[in-house]
Amino acid sequence: MIKRKLQAVIEKNLFKGKAIIVVGARQVGKSTLLQQILDNSQAKAIVLNCDEPEVNESLAHINTPELKLLIASNRIVVIDEAQRVPGIGLALKRIIDNFPDVQLLVSGSSSLQLRDSLNEPLTGRKYEYFLYPFSSAELFSHSGLLSVKQALEPRLIFGSYPDVINHPGEARELILNIADSYLYKDILALDNLRRPVLLNKLLTVLALQVGSEVSYNEIAQTIGSDSKTVEKYIDLLEKCFVVFRLNGFNRNMRTELKKSKKVYFYDNGVRNAVLQNFAPLALRQDAGALWENFFICERIKANQYSRRFVRSYFWRTTQQQEIDYIEESDGKFTIFEMKWNPKKAKKSFPKSFLATYPVADSAVITPDNYLNYLDIE
Repeated sequence: MIKRKLQAVIEKNLFKGKAIIVVGARQVGKSTLLQQILDNSQAKAIVLNCDEPEVNESLAHINTPELKLLIASNRIVVIDEAQRVPGIGLALKRIIDNFPDVQLLVSGSSSLQLRDSLNEPLTGRKYEYFLYPFSSAELFSHSGLLSVKQALEPRLIFGSYPDVINHPGEARELILNIADSYLYKDILALDNLRRPVLLNKLLTVLALQVGSEVSYNEIAQTIGSDSKTVEKYIDLLEKCFVVFRLNGFNRNMRTELKKSKKVYFYDNGVRNAVLQNFAPLALRQDAGALWENFFICERIKANQYSRRFVRSYFWRTTQQQEIDYIEESDGKFTIFEMKWNPKKAKKSFPKSFLATYPVADSAVITPDNYLNYLDIE
């Protein structure tokens, strides 16, 4: 069992009078994480799976006396896939307000559904955490440096979902099933989307443009839609933890691109499943894009799990000067370039950026040094 970095973070905040919400895509291991926390606790617990119709129906209409009977002598209440329950936020608020000694552990696979239900009822009453596919630091803690190095290329191709990592011989089939199960079924059901062909075209275009700037207008023309629909679909994909956007950084320089953006996939395997391309790196033309997508995701995981809060961007000017990835914290900047080939790692960062902004650190990230920037201990 690979221990998740979030486990220790969450355990420090148990029984502080707040609900603990764990969100993330399907099959990243949320239920397993909550079970590990229960196994490590001495407290009596009840687990409610909202995928079960009886549980869903009961929580949707439950009142305080019924909650008292349901909770009984349990000290921890786990509510799995909470987004399935209409108005779940009010039920959770009742538990927090009426049972102060009970710890709520809540998981959800769609930030769109769950946050809409929780934001107002649980204002000031929750800690929220994002669980990702396995991180490099988690794999290192479990199996050491050699194993992490050996797993790098498979992770670039098949991704880091727990099932994929734990069953490498079935990686292709598993990641295709994962992608199909939540890219299409969940998302199309989420907002009553009626055009699965359009979603498929959009995902393909985004997968092909990883690491490049995207234009909603250009994408719309490519897939036969309009820019508002493209933006809506990308927003849904982001809220279902399939992709995330980086905005172009601009502040002081006239030449900085103002409205540019890039779209990355939270998992390389999902990106490759969209394209149905699992060829080895030696045969690919997109190794650089895969490396950029991979490292940015790993860096985001490391920041989140270390509770290191930063603003993330990329940077480009009208003169084609660029920086792949930027983090801003306390008014200072850390800047990164990603190079899959270590022999091409010698790069000087744009002097205009260095002269204009306070840069605390800079690095060219290759397979030889990337672990130094991922909180590997």
